[in-house]
Amino acid sequence: MSTRRDFIKQFSVVAGLGAVTSLGLGLNAARARAALDGSWYMPDENGPQARAFVAFGAQSAIYQDFTGDVQNCIGLIARTIARYQPVTVLCRANQLSLAQRKCGTHNTRFKVVPLDDIWMRDTGGCFVVDGQGGLGLVDFNFNGWGNKQRHANDAYVASELSYEAGASYIRSQLTGEDGGIEVDGRGTGIMTESSWINANRNPGMSKGEVEAELKAMLGLRKIIWLPGIKGKDITDGHVDFYARFAEPGVVVAQLDNDPSSYEYPITRRHLEILRSATDADGNKLQVHTLPPPRKWRRNKFTQNNPSFAPGYINYFPINGAVLVPQFGDAAADAYARDLLARLYPQREIVQLNIDAVAAGGGGIHCVTGHQPAL
Repeated sequence: MSTRRDFIKQFSVVAGLGAVTSLGLGLNAARARAALDGSWYMPDENGPQARAFVAFGAQSAIYQDFTGDVQNCIGLIARTIARYQPVTVLCRANQLSLAQRKCGTHNTRFKVVPLDDIWMRDTGGCFVVDGQGGLGLVDFNFNGWGNKQRHANDAYVASELSYEAGASYIRSQLTGEDGGIEVDGRGTGIMTESSWINANRNPGMSKGEVEAELKAMLGLRKIIWLPGIKGKDITDGHVDFYARFAEPGVVVAQLDNDPSSYEYPITRRHLEILRSATDADGNKLQVHTLPPPRKWRRNKFTQNNPSFAPGYINYFPINGAVLVPQFGDAAADAYARDLLARLYPQREIVQLNIDAVAAGGGGIHCVTGHQPAL
C-alpha cells in the first residue's frame, strides 16, 4: 500500500534555491512555488496563534526511568496551553488513550503519527504566510541535530503537520531546526552560526549560501548572526536558548552570570552583538537580559545530569499567556516572571515545573510548535 510518506518522496522537485514539494492533496502548488519569489514570510511568534502543537513522543529507549515523568510534563504543558487556545497532540497509535489521559481533551485534538521523540519545535518545521490568506510550512529536513539521534519518524513530522494544517508544503534545501530560528515578522532574523553553519547539517555550504536560503524561505531581509557554541549540547547552540524577540525591536537575551559556565563568555559576546545591531529597517534594538537560575531543585532530574537545561529564555508565548519554566530559585524565578510581565503586559505569565523536560536538554519552547492565525 502506498503511504503518504511515499507520496511525499515521489513528488519532491527542486526549483531554484529551495526544493518545493507539491503534494497534490488539496494543497496549493502555486502558493508553494511562491516561496521562491519571496511571497512567503514567517510571522512574529508573539502574534495571534491558531493553535499550538506538542509531541507525546517520549520513549524508554531515550528517557529510561524518566519516561513517565516526561509524559506527565508534556501533558502539563498541553493542558496549560488548552486553557488559552487550541492544541494538537501528536502521538503514536498505541498511546492514543494514554496521551488523552495525560494531556486532557478540552480544546485539544489528537493526531496519530509515528514519533521518535518530543522536540516538536525542531521536527515540525516553520509556518509561513503570504499576507493574502495563504498558509505554508517550510520543512528544514530534520536530521537528528546532525545525526546525533535516530530520527526516521521525526524527519516526516513537518510534512505530516502541513497536511494536518492544510498548509502548502515547502521543502528547503537546508537542514536545520525551528529552534534555531528567531524572527520579528518584519524581515529581521536572529540565528546562531553554530547550528546553521555546521558540516553536520549543511556540509559544503558557505555562510552566504545558508543565509540566502534562510532569507528566501522565511521572507527575511536581514539576519543577525550570533556565534553560538558547537558540541556542548545536542542542538549545537540553538538561538531559542540565547535570544528572543518580545516584539519587533525588543530582544530578550540570555546572560549567564556563573563564571564557571561555558555559557558565561558566549552570552556576553552575544549581548555585545545584539546591543550594537540594527534590524532590517536600520533601527537599534532594545535589549533586556534574562539570567538563568544559579540554583535549582535537587531531584532525580537535576542531580549528576550535565544535560539539565535551566533557562527561562526558552519560554513560549501563546494567546493571552506566556509559559515560562520555574526552577525553584525564588529570586531568579521572580526576576524572570517580572521581566516577562513587563514585556508582555496583556498576557498572564504562567510558570511551570518542567524539570523532566529540562533533564533532556530542552525547555517549553523546544517541545512546542505553533500555527499562526490568518
